[in-house]
Amino acid sequence: MEIQKVIKKLTYFALGTFLLSTHHANAANDLAWEKTFPKSHSVEHQKVSFKNRYGITLIGDVYMPKNRGTKALSALAITGPYGGVKEQSSGLYAQTMAERGFVTVAFDPSFTGESGGEPRNVSSPDINSEDISAAVDFLGIQPFVDKNKIGVIGICGFGGIGLNAAAVDKRIKAIAVTSMYDMSRVMSKGYFDKQSLEERTKTLEALNEQRWVDAKKGTPASGPRLLPEALKGDEPQFVKEYFDYYRTPRGFHARSLNSTGGWNATNPLAFMNMPLMSYIKEISPRPLLIIAGEKAHSRYFSEDAYNAANEPKELMIISNAVHVDLYDRMDKIPFEKMDAFFKKNL
Repeated sequence: MEIQKVIKKLTYFALGTFLLSTHHANAANDLAWEKTFPKSHSVEHQKVSFKNRYGITLIGDVYMPKNRGTKALSALAITGPYGGVKEQSSGLYAQTMAERGFVTVAFDPSFTGESGGEPRNVSSPDINSEDISAAVDFLGIQPFVDKNKIGVIGICGFGGIGLNAAAVDKRIKAIAVTSMYDMSRVMSKGYFDKQSLEERTKTLEALNEQRWVDAKKGTPASGPRLLPEALKGDEPQFVKEYFDYYRTPRGFHARSLNSTGGWNATNPLAFMNMPLMSYIKEISPRPLLIIAGEKAHSRYFSEDAYNAANEPKELMIISNAVHVDLYDRMDKIPFEKMDAFFKKNL
């Protein structure tokens, strides 16, 4: 299999503490609201930065209820979708949960968006799991956060990565995932595990050959765009749904790889033999909420994760919803359920 064909197939699979003032918002934020969702007038918003354990600086947006009083609040670290940025779904989730009384941070994972890390446009099952723990670090040392009441929301591919982070980071007291992808599974086995060992071997050989090319040039080659400028009409339905979010005013953002670019050509390598779900049972006895769309192409990831996890756990299927509906459709995303879940368990 030629390297470009392999990379094109894999693109479908991909679809420091900054002390906050509790009284003053950053005025620049009001002048540069570049989110894909309207700004709420019931929360305060501030851009922040913090470092992960590998020294990479992450950039995030903190949202806090305006009328929060003096009591330390429960907090949520929120990230995803895979290839998205904090100005998209994770920011919407963060702002909405802040309206409901939580301190939240939505952040760009390492190597993407406004966060640091070189090379750009690469992901890692290890480093991206660490990014979530770094967000927990950041939240837990803020004076207005109760560090014993921190949860996580992971969206799409960062649902699976979030489960991996929660398994190893016992400070995460509860986790919810929506439209979850297991990126290691889909990259190593294909959708619905249909990739044969022979196909997997050819894929790895092609990616390894690309490493020789990158080594000679001294820089990693970019893979093809994740989504085209325009649809031809014969794409899989889920690709059309991704396009409807990322390539239209509904969800387009210039820094989002899913909107404008693609991952590096060799990006899948680490995911192909580092399975994210190995320790999902160790999230227990902390509670797990898994939310998926009834008509989502990715639904089987959620169902299999639910079956693999130990109690306490809950699987919620949203009627008539597709994968991307849980990115931004306020009539589909069960915020009331997540609100009740975290208020009960944090």
